[in-house]
Amino acid sequence: MGQYVTTKKGRTFYIHETTGEQGTIIGSHGLTGNHKQLNYYQEALSDYRFISYDILGRGNSDPAPKDSSIDTHADDLLDLIDMLKIEHPILLGYSMGAYISAIAASRLDETKALILLDGAGETDEATRKLVLPSLDRLKKTFTSPDHYAQEAKKLYTALGVDWGAHMEEVVRYEIKEAGGAWRNKSDPDTIARDFESFYTFQPENVLAHIHCPVFLLTATGSLEDKGPLFKEEGYAQTKEAARNIRTAVTSANHYELVFNWQPEIIGQLESFLSQKEVKS
Repeated sequence: MGQYVTTKKGRTFYIHETTGEQGTIIGSHGLTGNHKQLNYYQEALSDYRFISYDILGRGNSDPAPKDSSIDTHADDLLDLIDMLKIEHPILLGYSMGAYISAIAASRLDETKALILLDGAGETDEATRKLVLPSLDRLKKTFTSPDHYAQEAKKLYTALGVDWGAHMEEVVRYEIKEAGGAWRNKSDPDTIARDFESFYTFQPENVLAHIHCPVFLLTATGSLEDKGPLFKEEGYAQTKEAARNIRTAVTSANHYELVFNWQPEIIGQLESFLSQKEVKS
């Protein structure tokens, strides 16, 4: 079920909610994504109430403020949790959403568990060189939704993503018509600013304030022979600072992690969530 929710600060978010009896997961997507990026995990974890949402400046949520960053988005997540009256949430974040979820968990003592899907580590210049050129697509205009989908298909299939009805739905959701042309709904400057805020993240400070169980999954698959988006060594401080952490590694790359069905990873998440300390 999709709906719009306005927080006490007057910011409106689009959320997609599915029902379940095993507690509430709220999922935060990646830098240029939207709530549909988490679709496979939302479907798979059907025993849980699962809420995914469009982060400000993405999808159908309000534009992001001029000072947006992973910190402001974390505050937005906490505002959403408060507005939706979620008690003891399980925070799940992918890529940028992992940074956001980690910061939110460090500020919310009643967080039941934290799931980090390839994010919340230290970034380096190699990450910047992989990400910034890819943002140029946000500046382009297209003649139709079909044109946009065709170009997106070329991009994602080159990254190992299986193309089908799900991916068609994902990419068509992220565009809008303006002045007779079609373009991505996100403002390129907002996305670039949010990305630069990754470099302000200090795992040793954030993770030290998180008391709930943590699951960290790192994706080691290479992006077009340029290596993984986040290097394994960038997670050293995250692993060291977390008090109660379970780690796992996948050979999938950063994009395959969410856009391809991942039964092994889903099994690992189910195992983590079944721990007594998470279920209690």
